[in-house]
Order: sequence, then C-alpha cells, then structure tokens
Amino acid sequence: MLPRFACLVVGVLLFAGVPLRAQDPVAEAQAIISRQITAFLADDEASAYAQAAPNMRNGITDKATFLRMIRERYRPVYRARRYAFGRSKLIGGGELILQEVLITDRAGNDWTALFEMRLMDDGIYRVNGVRLSRNVASQGI
Repeated sequence: MLPRFACLVVGVLLFAGVPLRAQDPVAEAQAIISRQITAFLADDEASAYAQAAPNMRNGITDKATFLRMIRERYRPVYRARRYAFGRSKLIGGGELILQEVLITDRAGNDWTALFEMRLMDDGIYRVNGVRLSRNVASQGI
C-alpha cells in the first residue's frame, strides 16, 4: 500500500509543473488572440509582447518598439472596434493553427486577419504571424 501511495505522490509532483497540451487547441489559440487584442486596446506592452512567438517579435527585444510596430503595420488589429473568430485549421496535429479573425476597425472598415498560432515548447500557443487584408465588400460581423 505504501509503495503505491509513494508512486502516486511522486507522479503528481513530477507532473504538477508540466504544462499539459490544450484539450481544445482552437479554443486555446483563440484565448491567446483575445488576450493579445485586449492588451493592444489597453496599450499593455508586456502582455501584448508575451503573446507573440519569437518569430513574430522579429528580433525586437523592447516591448515598446514591438507595440509601435504593431500600431504601424497592423492598425486594425491594434485598435479593433469589434472582432469575431471565423474558420480555423489545425496543421500537423495542432502544432500550427491558422485562425481567421474578422475585424471591424474604429472607422467601420472590415478586415480579415489570419493569425498563425504556433505551439511552443512550453505547450502554450503564441502568435507567430498575422496576415491582414481589407474586405472590400462588407460581410458584417
């Protein structure tokens, strides 16, 4: 009885600090995207930067410079008035997720942002890239 209990305790201690893979990778990726958009709206440099994968940071180590780059290149994402999740696609068993985000900017223009979400070694998804295109014909959100 005691050896079984000891094995159970050791097992719990070993795995307590290990992040488990998301049960629903798409929901986890969407939560990270929402967290980053919320950080942009609040000008929370640290949180916005933390959601980005090393590739998305493009060697930018300064959080303020990162936020400035987002503000200049991805203005609709930076100041989204509304957004909704569209289609998603898992690639390679979930190591990569492509997530469509439908955005309405402050001026009322509609955009589609395709977020590339990469599963990092720590088991957490991070934004690895964003492709942004303006919707010419409004589909509404």
